[in-house]
Amino acid sequence: MGDKLRHATAGRLREDAGVGDAFKLVVLASGSGTNLQAILDRLHGQEGIEVVGVGSDRPEARALERAREAGVVTATFPREGYASRAARDEAIGDWIESLGAELVVLAGYMQLLSEEFVARFRGRVVNVHPALLPSFPGLDAIGQALEAGVEVTGVSVHFVDEGVDTGPVIVQREVVVPADRNRAALERAIHAAEHELYPEAIRMIARGRVRIDIGDPRVVVIDD
Repeated sequence: MGDKLRHATAGRLREDAGVGDAFKLVVLASGSGTNLQAILDRLHGQEGIEVVGVGSDRPEARALERAREAGVVTATFPREGYASRAARDEAIGDWIESLGAELVVLAGYMQLLSEEFVARFRGRVVNVHPALLPSFPGLDAIGQALEAGVEVTGVSVHFVDEGVDTGPVIVQREVVVPADRNRAALERAIHAAEHELYPEAIRMIARGRVRIDIGDPRVVVIDD
């Protein structure tokens, strides 16, 4: 098992960042925020990485409480507060830029991002998905894997593009499906893998190790 990396040659994120600059990221979350907690525990305030904001479409999201407990700025962008998804995403984007964030991290954010938002932050939005993409994209990836009868599934961290879980994969980790195909047990194993792999991928980006192929934006390379 282990991590699977996809390789190419390209320009590097953070290539013009100054020495000693903190790497700032914003997390968008809709729910309980367990992946956010893993990021706060493993990255925030460490190795020059700072979570500067946590935003949500749900004012009651537990993720916002986790952020406040860590002293991180929060903001809410409820769907009913905006005339359209594009208008809301513009407001979110303005907020992200006001915080000076270099990376937007989706952690259980349950709203589709507009094409305008993706274009505005091209190559700067990442997501974690509970499957080995391109297998089982979309909703209920764990259920899809169980229904398909696979013996191994996993976790993917990928850049976000205009499609649903179609952006180029940064890193993946395999997770063995339990012999008894118990969903709860598989969910626990998937979440444990996410909580390790997602901070690890963000750390690689912060260190400037991730490059996107300008000639073929479908692939990335991780430098040693």
